Amino acid sequence: MNTQFSCVGCGKCCSDHHVPLTLDEARQWAADGGNVIVLVEGFLGNGIGLPALQREHAERRSAIVPSGNTEAYVAITFAAYNAGPCRNLDEDQLCRIYERRPLVCRIYPMEINPHIPLNPAAKDCPPESWEQGPALIVGGECVDQELAELIRRSRQADRDDIQTKEAVCGLLGIHTTALKGDGFTAYLPDMNAFAAAIEQATEQPSIANEWVFHVSGLDIAEQLLDAGARIATEVPANYAFISLRAA
Repeated sequence: MNTQFSCVGCGKCCSDHHVPLTLDEARQWAADGGNVIVLVEGFLGNGIGLPALQREHAERRSAIVPSGNTEAYVAITFAAYNAGPCRNLDEDQLCRIYERRPLVCRIYPMEINPHIPLNPAAKDCPPESWEQGPALIVGGECVDQELAELIRRSRQADRDDIQTKEAVCGLLGIHTTALKGDGFTAYLPDMNAFAAAIEQATEQPSIANEWVFHVSGLDIAEQLLDAGARIATEVPANYAFISLRAA
Protein backbone atom coordinates (compact mmCIF):
# COMPACT_ATOMS: atom_id res chain seq x y z
CA MET A 1 0.00 0.00 0.00
CA ASN A 2 1.37 3.38 -1.07
CA THR A 3 -0.25 6.59 0.18
CA GLN A 4 0.64 10.20 -0.51
CA PHE A 5 -0.77 13.26 1.19
CA SER A 6 -0.66 17.05 1.11
CA CYS A 7 -2.67 19.25 3.45
CA VAL A 8 -4.90 21.69 1.54
CA GLY A 9 -5.79 23.74 4.63
CA CYS A 10 -9.53 23.03 4.62
CA GLY A 11 -9.69 22.97 8.43
CA LYS A 12 -12.06 19.98 8.54
CA CYS A 13 -9.73 17.96 10.77
CA CYS A 14 -9.86 20.88 13.24
CA SER A 15 -13.64 20.75 13.72
CA ASP A 16 -15.72 18.35 15.82
CA HIS A 17 -12.70 16.25 16.77
CA HIS A 18 -11.54 15.65 20.32
CA VAL A 19 -7.75 15.80 19.98
CA PRO A 20 -5.79 13.46 22.31
CA LEU A 21 -3.28 15.38 24.43
CA THR A 22 -0.19 14.44 26.40
CA LEU A 23 -0.30 15.30 30.10
CA ASP A 24 1.75 18.46 29.52
CA GLU A 25 -0.44 19.44 26.56
CA ALA A 26 -3.59 18.91 28.64
CA ARG A 27 -2.17 21.11 31.38
CA GLN A 28 -1.40 23.84 28.81
CA TRP A 29 -4.76 23.48 27.07
CA ALA A 30 -6.59 24.04 30.35
CA ALA A 31 -4.31 26.97 31.23
CA ASP A 32 -5.13 28.56 27.86
CA GLY A 33 -8.86 28.44 28.66
CA GLY A 34 -9.75 25.32 26.70
CA ASN A 35 -11.84 22.38 27.87
CA VAL A 36 -10.47 18.85 28.25
CA ILE A 37 -12.62 15.73 27.96
CA VAL A 38 -11.56 12.54 29.74
CA LEU A 39 -12.25 9.31 27.83
CA VAL A 40 -11.78 5.92 29.50
CA GLU A 41 -11.83 2.33 28.24
CA GLY A 42 -10.57 -0.79 29.98
CA PHE A 43 -10.17 -4.54 29.84
CA LEU A 44 -9.43 -7.35 32.25
CA GLY A 45 -6.20 -9.22 32.82
CA ASN A 46 -7.83 -12.40 31.50
CA GLY A 47 -8.25 -10.78 28.09
CA ILE A 48 -11.97 -9.96 28.19
CA GLY A 49 -12.52 -6.95 25.98
CA LEU A 50 -9.25 -7.15 24.04
CA PRO A 51 -8.16 -8.95 20.85
CA ALA A 52 -4.94 -10.87 21.49
CA LEU A 53 -2.96 -9.06 18.79
CA GLN A 54 -3.66 -5.70 20.43
CA ARG A 55 -2.75 -6.75 23.95
CA GLU A 56 0.87 -5.53 24.14
CA HIS A 57 0.08 -2.04 22.81
CA ALA A 58 -3.00 -1.74 25.03
CA GLU A 59 -1.24 -2.92 28.18
CA ARG A 60 1.66 -0.53 27.72
CA ARG A 61 -0.64 2.50 27.67
CA SER A 62 -2.89 1.36 30.53
CA ALA A 63 -2.79 1.54 34.32
CA ILE A 64 -3.34 -1.65 36.30
CA VAL A 65 -6.15 -1.02 38.79
CA PRO A 66 -8.34 -3.11 41.11
CA SER A 67 -11.92 -3.88 40.15
CA GLY A 68 -13.81 -6.10 42.55
CA ASN A 69 -11.81 -9.30 43.03
CA THR A 70 -9.71 -8.92 39.92
CA GLU A 71 -7.34 -6.58 38.11
CA ALA A 72 -8.29 -4.31 35.24
CA TYR A 73 -6.29 -2.25 32.79
CA VAL A 74 -7.62 1.25 32.12
CA ALA A 75 -6.51 3.47 29.26
CA ILE A 76 -7.23 7.13 29.96
CA THR A 77 -7.22 9.78 27.25
CA PHE A 78 -7.17 13.49 27.98
CA ALA A 79 -8.41 15.22 24.82
CA ALA A 80 -9.05 18.77 23.71
CA TYR A 81 -12.84 19.12 23.65
CA ASN A 82 -13.88 20.57 20.30
CA ALA A 83 -17.63 20.64 19.77
CA GLY A 84 -17.47 22.56 16.50
CA PRO A 85 -14.37 24.38 15.23
CA CYS A 86 -11.24 24.24 17.40
CA ARG A 87 -10.95 27.35 19.55
CA ASN A 88 -7.53 28.01 18.00
CA LEU A 89 -8.76 28.34 14.40
CA ASP A 90 -8.81 31.85 12.97
CA GLU A 91 -11.25 33.21 10.38
CA ASP A 92 -9.11 31.76 7.57
CA GLN A 93 -9.19 28.26 9.10
CA LEU A 94 -5.55 28.59 10.12
CA CYS A 95 -4.16 27.51 13.47
CA ARG A 96 -3.24 30.31 15.87
CA ILE A 97 -0.92 28.01 17.87
CA TYR A 98 0.65 26.22 14.91
CA GLU A 99 4.19 26.32 16.30
CA ARG A 100 3.08 24.68 19.57
CA ARG A 101 0.12 22.63 18.36
CA PRO A 102 -0.39 19.20 19.98
CA LEU A 103 1.54 16.15 18.84
CA VAL A 104 -1.56 14.49 17.40
CA CYS A 105 -2.22 17.55 15.23
CA ARG A 106 1.35 17.30 13.90
CA ILE A 107 0.90 13.60 13.19
CA TYR A 108 -2.44 13.84 11.35
CA PRO A 109 -3.55 12.13 9.12
CA MET A 110 -1.42 9.21 10.35
CA GLU A 111 -2.77 6.91 13.08
CA ILE A 112 -1.16 6.57 16.52
CA ASN A 113 -2.51 3.07 17.18
CA PRO A 114 -0.35 0.55 15.28
CA HIS A 115 -3.40 -1.70 14.86
CA ILE A 116 -5.40 0.91 12.94
CA PRO A 117 -4.30 1.24 9.28
CA LEU A 118 -4.45 4.65 7.63
CA ASN A 119 -7.71 4.80 5.68
CA PRO A 120 -8.15 7.96 3.57
CA ALA A 121 -11.89 7.25 3.27
CA ALA A 122 -12.24 7.56 7.04
CA LYS A 123 -10.61 11.01 7.11
CA ASP A 124 -12.26 14.38 6.57
CA CYS A 125 -9.64 15.54 4.08
CA PRO A 126 -10.93 16.21 0.53
CA PRO A 127 -9.87 13.86 -2.30
CA GLU A 128 -7.25 16.26 -3.63
CA SER A 129 -5.31 15.89 -0.38
CA TRP A 130 -4.56 12.29 -1.36
CA GLU A 131 -3.73 13.04 -5.00
CA GLN A 132 -0.60 15.11 -4.40
CA GLY A 133 2.29 15.66 -2.03
CA PRO A 134 5.06 13.45 -0.64
CA ALA A 135 4.68 9.76 0.09
CA LEU A 136 3.43 8.94 3.59
CA ILE A 137 3.28 5.16 3.35
CA VAL A 138 5.19 2.89 0.98
CA GLY A 139 4.74 -0.85 1.20
CA GLY A 140 2.71 -0.47 4.35
CA GLU A 141 5.46 1.45 6.18
CA CYS A 142 5.68 5.13 7.17
CA VAL A 143 8.55 6.58 5.13
CA ASP A 144 8.59 10.06 6.67
CA GLN A 145 11.16 9.64 9.44
CA GLU A 146 10.25 12.90 11.20
CA LEU A 147 6.61 11.80 11.28
CA ALA A 148 7.59 8.34 12.50
CA GLU A 149 9.49 9.97 15.39
CA LEU A 150 6.46 12.07 16.34
CA ILE A 151 4.34 8.90 16.42
CA ARG A 152 6.94 7.22 18.64
CA ARG A 153 6.91 10.22 20.99
CA SER A 154 3.11 10.18 21.20
CA ARG A 155 3.02 6.47 22.05
CA GLN A 156 5.76 6.93 24.64
CA ALA A 157 3.88 9.83 26.25
CA ASP A 158 0.84 7.54 26.59
CA ARG A 159 3.00 5.11 28.56
CA ASP A 160 4.83 7.74 30.60
CA ASP A 161 1.69 9.67 31.57
CA ILE A 162 -0.74 6.90 32.43
CA GLN A 163 -0.04 6.57 36.17
CA THR A 164 -0.40 10.31 36.69
CA LYS A 165 -3.57 10.37 34.60
CA GLU A 166 -5.05 7.60 36.73
CA ALA A 167 -4.17 9.60 39.86
CA VAL A 168 -5.81 12.70 38.35
CA CYS A 169 -8.97 10.66 37.77
CA GLY A 170 -8.95 9.52 41.39
CA LEU A 171 -8.70 13.10 42.63
CA LEU A 172 -11.62 14.10 40.38
CA GLY A 173 -13.83 11.21 41.44
CA ILE A 174 -13.54 9.49 38.06
CA HIS A 175 -13.63 5.72 38.56
CA THR A 176 -16.01 4.25 35.97
CA THR A 177 -14.65 2.83 32.72
CA ALA A 178 -16.22 1.23 29.67
CA LEU A 179 -15.06 -2.12 28.32
CA LYS A 180 -12.70 -1.77 25.38
CA GLY A 181 -14.65 -2.35 22.18
CA ASP A 182 -17.99 -1.81 23.93
CA GLY A 183 -17.63 1.92 24.42
CA PHE A 184 -16.05 4.79 26.34
CA THR A 185 -16.98 6.67 29.47
CA ALA A 186 -16.64 10.41 28.88
CA TYR A 187 -16.16 13.08 31.54
CA LEU A 188 -16.05 16.88 31.25
CA PRO A 189 -14.41 18.00 34.52
CA ASP A 190 -14.27 21.53 35.85
CA MET A 191 -11.03 22.93 34.44
CA ASN A 192 -9.87 24.57 37.65
CA ALA A 193 -10.28 21.28 39.48
CA PHE A 194 -8.62 19.47 36.58
CA ALA A 195 -5.57 21.75 36.64
CA ALA A 196 -5.27 21.43 40.42
CA ALA A 197 -5.55 17.64 40.19
CA ILE A 198 -2.73 17.48 37.64
CA GLU A 199 -0.45 19.48 39.91
CA GLN A 200 -1.30 17.36 42.96
CA ALA A 201 -0.96 14.05 41.10
CA THR A 202 2.37 15.10 39.61
CA GLU A 203 3.80 15.96 43.04
CA GLN A 204 2.29 13.11 45.07
CA PRO A 205 2.05 9.65 43.46
CA SER A 206 -0.93 7.72 44.77
CA ILE A 207 -2.21 4.16 45.02
CA ALA A 208 -4.50 3.10 42.17
CA ASN A 209 -8.21 3.60 42.83
CA GLU A 210 -10.82 0.87 42.42
CA TRP A 211 -12.66 1.09 39.11
CA VAL A 212 -16.05 -0.21 37.99
CA PHE A 213 -17.27 -1.02 34.48
CA HIS A 214 -20.21 0.57 32.69
CA VAL A 215 -21.38 -1.85 30.00
CA SER A 216 -24.00 -1.80 27.25
CA GLY A 217 -25.73 -5.09 27.95
CA LEU A 218 -26.38 -7.94 30.36
CA ASP A 219 -24.31 -10.39 28.32
CA ILE A 220 -21.16 -8.31 28.83
CA ALA A 221 -22.04 -7.61 32.46
CA GLU A 222 -22.27 -11.35 33.15
CA GLN A 223 -18.84 -11.98 31.63
CA LEU A 224 -17.25 -9.30 33.78
CA LEU A 225 -19.06 -10.36 36.95
CA ASP A 226 -18.01 -13.97 36.39
CA ALA A 227 -14.41 -12.75 36.15
CA GLY A 228 -14.74 -10.91 39.48
CA ALA A 229 -14.99 -7.33 38.21
CA ARG A 230 -17.37 -4.69 39.56
CA ILE A 231 -20.20 -3.33 37.42
CA ALA A 232 -21.68 0.16 37.66
CA THR A 233 -25.26 -0.09 38.92
CA GLU A 234 -26.17 3.56 39.43
CA VAL A 235 -27.36 6.11 36.89
CA PRO A 236 -24.30 8.08 35.65
CA ALA A 237 -23.95 11.30 37.62
CA ASN A 238 -20.76 12.76 36.19
CA TYR A 239 -20.17 11.02 32.88
CA ALA A 240 -21.73 9.92 29.60
CA PHE A 241 -21.44 6.44 28.13
CA ILE A 242 -20.50 6.38 24.45
CA SER A 243 -21.50 2.99 23.05
CA LEU A 244 -19.53 1.37 20.24
CA ARG A 245 -21.90 -1.57 20.04
CA ALA A 246 -23.94 -2.04 16.89
CA ALA A 247 -27.62 -1.37 17.47
